[in-house]
Amino acid sequence: MTNGKLAGSIQGPIFQSFSISRILELLNKQHWSELKTHLRVTKPGILLDQLLNAGVDSELVLRFFQWSQKEFKLSYGLETTGKLLYLLVNSKRYSKVRSCLDKFVKNEKHTVSSVFHSLLLGGDRSCANALIIDMLVLAYVRNFELRSACEAFRRAQDYGFKLSLNSCNPLLSALVKENEIGNMEHVYKEMIKRRIQPNLTTFNIFINGLCKAGKLNKAQDVIEDMKAWGFSPNVVTYNTLIDGHCKKGTAGKMHKADAILKEMLANKICPNEITFNTLIDGFCKDENVLFAKKAFEEMQRQGLKPNLVTCNSLINGLSNNGKLDEAIALRDKMMSMGLKPNIVTYNALINGCCKKKMMEEALKLFDDITKQELVPNATTFNTLIDAYCKDGLLDEGFALCSSMLDEGVFPNVSTYNCLIAGLCRKRNIRAAKELLNEMENKGLKADIVTYNILIYGWCKYGESSKAEKLLNEMLNVGVKPNHVTYNTLMDGYCMERNLKAALNVRTRMEKEGKRANIVTYNVLIKGFCIAGKLGDANGLLNEMLEKGLNPNRITYDIVRLEMLEKGFIPDIEGHLYNISGMS
Repeated sequence: MTNGKLAGSIQGPIFQSFSISRILELLNKQHWSELKTHLRVTKPGILLDQLLNAGVDSELVLRFFQWSQKEFKLSYGLETTGKLLYLLVNSKRYSKVRSCLDKFVKNEKHTVSSVFHSLLLGGDRSCANALIIDMLVLAYVRNFELRSACEAFRRAQDYGFKLSLNSCNPLLSALVKENEIGNMEHVYKEMIKRRIQPNLTTFNIFINGLCKAGKLNKAQDVIEDMKAWGFSPNVVTYNTLIDGHCKKGTAGKMHKADAILKEMLANKICPNEITFNTLIDGFCKDENVLFAKKAFEEMQRQGLKPNLVTCNSLINGLSNNGKLDEAIALRDKMMSMGLKPNIVTYNALINGCCKKKMMEEALKLFDDITKQELVPNATTFNTLIDAYCKDGLLDEGFALCSSMLDEGVFPNVSTYNCLIAGLCRKRNIRAAKELLNEMENKGLKADIVTYNILIYGWCKYGESSKAEKLLNEMLNVGVKPNHVTYNTLMDGYCMERNLKAALNVRTRMEKEGKRANIVTYNVLIKGFCIAGKLGDANGLLNEMLEKGLNPNRITYDIVRLEMLEKGFIPDIEGHLYNISGMS
């Protein structure tokens, strides 16, 4: 609405009697109550329209816009919001545009297409439009509206608007966080195609996404793309690749992670605490404590001080590998370095003691937790309960479970899983099932581990048909069986010489979309051998090899003990030498 039209409108006399300068004064001083009295005769939308067309300070217009929205619970619609955004962009108040769009996306539910259509109706303002669309994509990302963000990203190209890294990098990062790796790859490729020049952050985000998806070779190839764009990998790049190999790598993953560290050093990129913490944790989980210790030493040679995370990772690795003396010595060393052990430290040490059946030492560490002004958590109790149950000391396990509440710690599903497994070992499957019911009555939902324990319990004691009923039950309650579930049930039927039932379970597993793995074939081959059906076992062995599954130590042991030593030579062309070599 122009000023000429305004003068001749019905609202004109009211507006003239109450001058623009007076309204701006009230807005400037934020005298809302006085301004509100004038809105009894002038609708907020009309006054806002007059302010938008009067060429006044954009910040004051925004102030009225936001106040009136809140005060009168108004929704101004796309056209008015678009006008305000243009006003803010033209006055270069970009932070206000971002803030305005953030609130718009949060509070208004418009389709992406309607937002684009409305902005385009605002006139030929391609530069302003591009800025607004760029910030709109960012607003969608910040408000976790990733589908809308991706649609806005796509439509920006359709309408010829070039986006910036201010929106594209956060979009890539959000897609990685939500495991939307396919969309992330599409956005990255589109950025390159649209000549949105990436920066180092772009590449690091992309590499992180690929590593997260286990596409490690592809992630490594991105390094060459970086160099082609004139960027050198930094410590974040290398740390991401190292972490990817540690978490997602296959056989030899730690060798590759260690090679990346060497490449870093060769390229004069200084590793940091994160680099070594990742490597140490990776080596420990790979049960290579020797290399974890070497990485620990190398870290200190590089002038870096181990922190609590470093020491806890190594203590956990040493404890898991039975090197308790070294683990306790490291605990003492970290204290001398001014690092106070936390509950994670004690849990690792207690776990190490329990694994070595050193319950007295484990309980001493448990008592020391309180002396150190620390609080035991569910993991602390579960580790001890599991150890008691494995030793057949169920009374002690149940007593410790009862004492958890005294410490303000609630038993969780893992607590019950330890006790259920203990009852199964004692052949008291019915009591284990009753405990499952008690757990569920307390609002805890049985997980895949719970059901696998119970299925194993029934199978171990020759009740595989009852175990299969549990398989039906878990499907009914929405717990998805895994390979362990099916393989355990197959093994149970094989031990009962019910080979037909075992093969039916395999068929059922494959119908559920799970392909037979090496464990499946080992179970079935052994089952057929024990039943004296060596020819059928030989057929399964050939089938396994045809499917590209590599025999493992257990396969070779089955062939040696159940076939070769019984005078049966497997008919396997090309594999006979390898199998015979194991005898």
